[in-house]
Amino acid sequence: MIKILTANELKQKGAKALKNATNNSSEVIITVRGKSEYVVLPISLYNRLREYELEIALIESKKDIENGKFVEESVEDHIKRITSE
Repeated sequence: MIKILTANELKQKGAKALKNATNNSSEVIITVRGKSEYVVLPISLYNRLREYELEIALIESKKDIENGKFVEESVEDHIKRITSE
């Protein structure tokens, strides 16, 4: 269950409001003037999401290598190429 916390609640109660909101929730959405603006996640969930991102990047990189979508060059040539693009 996603918990919603207003910016005003966060301002008034601080970390206690976050602690209470995350007790029964995996994430907390913070709203500002009625609009969802931020998400607070437990660090374990954040770390897991980062691992997923890295895993996806690795899969995409392997696919690029299999399809020949890569450049083999010296460090100097690489620096020149990426700074001139």
